[in-house]
Amino acid sequence: MNEFNLPDVGEGLTEAEIVTWKVKVGDIIKVNDIIVDIETAKSLVELPSPYEGRIDALLVPEGATVPVGTPIIAISDPSEAPESSPRRSQVASSADPSRLLGESVDAGLPVEAAEAAGGELGEQIESAVVAAGEERQAVLVGYGPRTGASKRRARKQVGGSATVGAVASVDTEKVKQRIISRPIRALAKPPVRKLAKDLGVDLATIESAGDIITRADVEACANGAAAPAATGAPKVTREDQRVPIKGVRKMTAEAMVASAFTAPHVTEWLTLDVTPTMDLVARLKADRAFADVKVTPLLIVAKAICLAMRRTPELNSTWDDAAKEIVLKGSINLGIAAATPRGLVVPNIVGAESLSLHDLGAALAELTATARAGKTQPAQMSGGTFTITNIGVFGIDAGTPILNPCEAGILAIGAINKRPWVADDGTIVARSVTTLAMSFDHRVVDGEQGSRFLADVGAILSNPGLALTY
Repeated sequence: MNEFNLPDVGEGLTEAEIVTWKVKVGDIIKVNDIIVDIETAKSLVELPSPYEGRIDALLVPEGATVPVGTPIIAISDPSEAPESSPRRSQVASSADPSRLLGESVDAGLPVEAAEAAGGELGEQIESAVVAAGEERQAVLVGYGPRTGASKRRARKQVGGSATVGAVASVDTEKVKQRIISRPIRALAKPPVRKLAKDLGVDLATIESAGDIITRADVEACANGAAAPAATGAPKVTREDQRVPIKGVRKMTAEAMVASAFTAPHVTEWLTLDVTPTMDLVARLKADRAFADVKVTPLLIVAKAICLAMRRTPELNSTWDDAAKEIVLKGSINLGIAAATPRGLVVPNIVGAESLSLHDLGAALAELTATARAGKTQPAQMSGGTFTITNIGVFGIDAGTPILNPCEAGILAIGAINKRPWVADDGTIVARSVTTLAMSFDHRVVDGEQGSRFLADVGAILSNPGLALTY
């Protein structure tokens, strides 16, 4: 049997969350089949299997965060008999119902353990109670005692050759009392219990339409609504929600705090008429050569940054405190801030200055599509040298962007709206206007350099023909 340990899929990854298992125990897989989605501090990553064989055990449940190097799955040769992994939940399997219940119910084994074990405990308790001859009642793990007397066949002891005799006499009333004397626990699968815990919902307050509480029941309760199809359910007071700080959110928070309190930020604003840029965007959209590329103002801004960087390379540099040096980067790795369901990510286009306008547009489209699908790999978010954040898509005019660590500049693009504009001849006309806000690291970039760079970008957006002079 082979055990697959959680690998380091990024640079210096220390832990990851098991998000979704793509396989189950008993499945036959091949090398490189996707077995699980994990969330690292930077992105959601699909892990392929390094082994071929049968899934013998899933060693870590969904929702758990484990360190790199932790065994997460056991895979055995499909020609071999299934093995019991020592890490899998073990449940007593004696035919003696009093022993079974004494070691599980009286000892306080939580219902979650039974559910995580795939229902083994529930099935064995049901068998024990049926053997005790009590009437079915929904008291524990969905089942309870049944009336009538019956006997169990002798069975071999686990791990030995001796047999256990048939249960000839059991105090059925005592068995029943052992079960119903414990508090009745709400029935829900581990992922649903985790969701309830994250949302601050008490499962005991939920009345579900079915026997088992579902994700929809928990979400309905968290939103202050009654559970679906539940009649006479008590009103639920909306409570505070607690969202665990982990994964991409944790990484973003740590990076922003480090940047804000390490690099001295300076932010400058420039409001300008970008009507010529909008006219260029319209012409490129109608051009056959750009038919396969999504042309947006962001594309023109990205090109303008690459051109302006030729005159002010200080904006494409980093402060190396250990070496006491300013490192002027040889290539522009242009980062694009992307809002995704898992948080903010900043993948970058490597060597953006060497790409044509068409190729830059194709790279932007691929980068944003991958980010929104949650498939951005850690390597794609490393080594950025300058970042663009497009806050205009949210209708925001301007802001004070925070630098990504190890970068000297970041440019925020505000909303492009029709506004009154005073023309050169003094007349007031309606023009497409936006505001650019750029923050830079004042250790690396002087005010004169930062101002010249922002002015150059603005000049190209106001008159794209100037690009020929850079």
